[in-house]
Amino acid sequence: MLELQDGINSKIRPDWRDANNAWFRAIWTECAELVDHIGWKWWKHQSPDIPQVRLELVDIFHFGLSELLQQHGAADDAATKLLGTYVVYGKRSGADVDDSAERIALVEAFAKSVLTTKRFDLAEFCELASAVGLEEQTLYEMYVGKSVLNGFRQDHGYKAGTYIKTWQGREDNVWLVEFAAGLDKNPATFAAELYGQLSKKYDEVARGR
Repeated sequence: MLELQDGINSKIRPDWRDANNAWFRAIWTECAELVDHIGWKWWKHQSPDIPQVRLELVDIFHFGLSELLQQHGAADDAATKLLGTYVVYGKRSGADVDDSAERIALVEAFAKSVLTTKRFDLAEFCELASAVGLEEQTLYEMYVGKSVLNGFRQDHGYKAGTYIKTWQGREDNVWLVEFAAGLDKNPATFAAELYGQLSKKYDEVARGR
């Protein structure tokens, strides 16, 4: 995942490590969207949208990995240092918390840590992810899928405005989910195979445009 994040950041800006991006700001603003999906408004009925909560956490993880890469160096170096200090993924051992108030409290604790330190808090993130049932394997699969799609879009004119987002009546992220479901999740091949599936379908769309 660190390698993928370095790759997409470099596509957007080759010298991204020198840009001094405020990763912490991107993270805490995403937390506000996350709380909206949990539901906090006492004056109206709201049901937690946990799939969307998990997607927001995956978006946050992109920014978190970016900060960790900037802090620790190349992907291999960052991975080595992180593995040396890594805590168990979530104190709850993956147990979902079925209480909106408690979920919101965990989001706010994470956001407070990020705002106070201006750093991504990996331990608090893991606790929050665990509490909404976002297990490690699912986080990995969702992260890889979103990162591959982001890179694919950049490679095919997203920044220039020439990218085709709707393919045969379905948005690209819908195709992404379908392709990912049919692939082996081997870390050595998953990203490349997923990119290949997107390329094949996109070529069909471009030829038929």
